[in-house]
Amino acid sequence: MTQTTRRRFLQSGAATMAGASALAAPSIVRAQDATVLKVQSAWTASNIFQEMAQQYAERVEAMSGGRLRIDLLPAGAVVQAFQLQDAVADGVLDGGHHVTAYWYGKNKAASLFGTGPVFGTDAAQMLAWIHFGGGKELYRELIEDILGLDLVGFFAMPMPTQPLGWFKKQITSLEDMQGLKYRTVGLATDIMNGIGMSVTQLPGGEIVPALERGVIEAFEFNNPTADKQFGAQDVSKYYMLASYHQAAEFFEIIFNKSLFDSLSGEQQAILEYAAEAASTANYGLAMDRYSADLASLRDESGVNIYRTPNSIMDAQLDSWDTVLEDLTKDEYFNRVVESQKAWSDRVGYYILQNQADYKMAYDHYFPNKLTF
Repeated sequence: MTQTTRRRFLQSGAATMAGASALAAPSIVRAQDATVLKVQSAWTASNIFQEMAQQYAERVEAMSGGRLRIDLLPAGAVVQAFQLQDAVADGVLDGGHHVTAYWYGKNKAASLFGTGPVFGTDAAQMLAWIHFGGGKELYRELIEDILGLDLVGFFAMPMPTQPLGWFKKQITSLEDMQGLKYRTVGLATDIMNGIGMSVTQLPGGEIVPALERGVIEAFEFNNPTADKQFGAQDVSKYYMLASYHQAAEFFEIIFNKSLFDSLSGEQQAILEYAAEAASTANYGLAMDRYSADLASLRDESGVNIYRTPNSIMDAQLDSWDTVLEDLTKDEYFNRVVESQKAWSDRVGYYILQNQADYKMAYDHYFPNKLTF
């Protein structure tokens, strides 16, 4: 290589390095100038749902290369759990992580986007309805056109069927539930009232204090992990699994719409699609922890685990029929229900006709473990 050629090579290399530095510089600046959103959940700091909300926050930051971050706060940090929607709509908070049942008092159709009727499809199939069956558009209509709220929302985590809950004795018949003071939320309150219970709506963090004060005698929250974290096993030894009162639910992740609209298209896409990514992470965490904690409740805490009798579940379906007969007189509510029924008719037929009998396989490899 001649001296002239060498000089040209070095000059070219220096120019290339300078160009690369110039290209790299904006990302460093953007990382330093990250957009930070203040988001509160409806969950206490120790609740597994807060871990799931954190999984969403982590994916937002990772997908944005650190340029978009979520400052995640637990329930009560700014407002109480049932006040979360108003705080986000009013701009007190940038976002929230909760469930639609927490604001169904404004419009009972809210519960259809979480704790709705069971037409033969599970939470994963109903989350698919939200994305591909018209649910997303119906949700936007409720939020913006009917309630007039400055909000945009996304859904994540197809929750497994929620247990019937914790009782002071084994529930063997519908008569055992008559008059019991019971905690649940959303349309499930109407369903359980309809089978003879006395229902109170409470956020998760207030359940154990209400039990201790005698405000409630039995409760459901969501899953074995959260129930164990509440200390349910210290006040009850009877855990009833399976129910139609909340057989499918999802997280609702909301943002102030004016704020959301002010973000770049890239940032908006990250907030939306991080919910889909978190959905997979949330479900994986749930399968690991829920199953391990159910075994711990049984083997270490002496909890008696039973499956809810079919007679009670039949009564729940009858109660759903009664509740829907009245609520579907509302035009919007009826449209949502009819959309869900049409989806469930088609999707449920495919799934139920095609799906393998997993109970048969489980019994084959782990005989005499199931109690039904």
